[in-house]
Amino acid sequence: MPGDTSNTREIAIDARKISKIYRGEDEVRALDNVSVRIRRNEFFTLLGPSGCGKTTLLRVIAGFEPPTSGQLWLNGKDISRLPPNKRPVNTVFQNYALFPHMSVANNIKFGLEMLGKPKAEINQTVEEMLTLVQMQAMKARRTSEISGGQQQRVALARALAPKPEVLLLDEPLSALDLKLRKEMQMELKRLQHETGITFIFVTHDQEEALTMSDRIAVMSAGKILQIGSPQEIYQRPAERFVANFIGESNFLDARLSGGSVTLKAGGTFPVENPANVADGDVSVLLRPEHAFLSDAEDALPARVETVVYSGEATSMHTRLEQSGEPVKLRLANAPTGSGMPEEGAQVRIGIQPGALSVLKD
Repeated sequence: MPGDTSNTREIAIDARKISKIYRGEDEVRALDNVSVRIRRNEFFTLLGPSGCGKTTLLRVIAGFEPPTSGQLWLNGKDISRLPPNKRPVNTVFQNYALFPHMSVANNIKFGLEMLGKPKAEINQTVEEMLTLVQMQAMKARRTSEISGGQQQRVALARALAPKPEVLLLDEPLSALDLKLRKEMQMELKRLQHETGITFIFVTHDQEEALTMSDRIAVMSAGKILQIGSPQEIYQRPAERFVANFIGESNFLDARLSGGSVTLKAGGTFPVENPANVADGDVSVLLRPEHAFLSDAEDALPARVETVVYSGEATSMHTRLEQSGEPVKLRLANAPTGSGMPEEGAQVRIGIQPGALSVLKD
């Protein structure tokens, strides 16, 4: 399977050729022969647009959806037919599903009581969880009386309290404002590191995935297109869909020969070829931050179409003169905030060494 060389003993979740088909007037293949291995003590993210199958895969792992075909293994045991309450897995949902009339402490306590844990153990675990999520001062407050970010922490504490082998997180940050969401990204990563529990996180937000994950699986149309570290997914996407979904992208036409490409816009450059695409006409990826303004004779002539200032950087939309292809640059702003070409100006664009990557369409 793409992007995985794990030893079997290191695997927490082993999904083997999982398919999920919803039959009705129109058959929907939500998961299409998906195989993925997720390691123990890993922060693993399922990333993709709405309808790509990421939440369906999460629900199959949780036991809420039976697969149409395939097998699911957890720490070496086949759990394909186990009901949700028999799986050592917990889920944090988008809406948190807290009891508003209960205190913070009692919300955390509830699941442990349902499991029949001894009272002393329950009380000790609740205190440990309150400390872990930094909610000791709020333990007597009703969850209806605390903020969204605090509710998020309580939901995490409740899910972590039974010490599950795997924690599933279904877009749990989507209801938070931008600043709080960024804070909780760091909080989730800290919790995963401190507990040593395997986290499987579902999101459509590329920044969340890049910020928190040890590895990312990019999904589309019920399939996993690529698995890799954030750096691998961003810097060496194997497919055009992955490159386009993760970050901002420029796509340029070129001719591949060996380890270099000749751009339609002019110039020959060495390239990465992660998908092992055959020589011939290809599309190559150039990230906006890997292009720059240059006075060199071999730089690509272009004309500036729009200039957008965004504080720490300026986005410059240009069009290459030889090929007519659009190229976006993202340039760091100088402390004085000046010195950028204006709209309509003629410029030359340089490309950083190793910045071009061949894509599979």
